[in-house]
Amino acid sequence: MSKEIQFKKIQVQKAVFNIGEEISWLRTSSQQVGGIATFLGVVRDINEDDSVSGLYLEHYPGMTESQIEKIIYEAGKRWEVITVTVIHRIGELLPNDEIVFVGVGSTHRGDAFAACEFIMDYLKTKATFWKKEQTVDGSRWLTTRPSDVKAAERWQSSKGDDLS
Repeated sequence: MSKEIQFKKIQVQKAVFNIGEEISWLRTSSQQVGGIATFLGVVRDINEDDSVSGLYLEHYPGMTESQIEKIIYEAGKRWEVITVTVIHRIGELLPNDEIVFVGVGSTHRGDAFAACEFIMDYLKTKATFWKKEQTVDGSRWLTTRPSDVKAAERWQSSKGDDLS
């Protein structure tokens, strides 16, 4: 459906990012952008009725970025996407810290919304991140939630996708 995505930014980092700067980059990367959809994920202080004091994230350098690249490519095949930013933080994070930012610029809002949601759903299920929560009872590694798998499955077509 779409041509090659003109502008994309993929970052896996420990550093805090500036949401305003990221939206500005999406907005100014192309004058064809007519709509921008964004998602910002933050660390919660509760999970499964347990108080959470922190979250530690690891990834497989190179492989994780490659997986994100494939997710973005698949979104570009499905929707008219002009520009994309995916930033995912790693390392030690505290409640209310930003953990992930996904921004999509398109000519129209519908494609931007759909592509942003698709990218986020697939980040949760296809990108290699390991998450360990710190709770009052100790730490525990998290697994992919069934609700995240179900959300990603709704995007699968009978033709399949390139994310296997």
